[in-house]
Amino acid sequence: MNRPVVIRINGRDYPAEIPDRMLLVQFIRDIAGLTGTHVGCDTGHCGACTVLVDGKPMKSCMVLAVQVTGSEITTIEGLAGEPKMRELQASFRSEFAVQCGYCTPGFLISSFHLLANHPNPTEEEIKENIAGNICRCDGYPNIVRAVRKASAPQTI
Repeated sequence: MNRPVVIRINGRDYPAEIPDRMLLVQFIRDIAGLTGTHVGCDTGHCGACTVLVDGKPMKSCMVLAVQVTGSEITTIEGLAGEPKMRELQASFRSEFAVQCGYCTPGFLISSFHLLANHPNPTEEEIKENIAGNICRCDGYPNIVRAVRKASAPQTI
């Protein structure tokens, strides 16, 4: 069964008639045409599809698009102009935290949320925050260093 919806992504409304069982990640990529959100595992394990739903990280392969009607969805493209995101991206580059890059949008979204709510996390808090994301290239130490670098300066 198809249902008319209007999904708000990155401040723009996307009206569509979609199947009830369409996943949010499918809507983002196929209807909105935003391909920064990646499809990795379709089981919620890898985190490549992480987006912000009303400001909170959510794996978009685990949510039906119809469930987020009335919510504000923010994808990696929607954070492009944010100073903290630019800082995070720069630190990911300088710390070599990007290898193949497939997992990077999910790590960036999760890390952006962490730093927006906790600007000076410990290494353990960073590790806990990124635990829902998988990097198959094994870039975890570099990712942790990159997030640490982008966090607020340490007080001595």
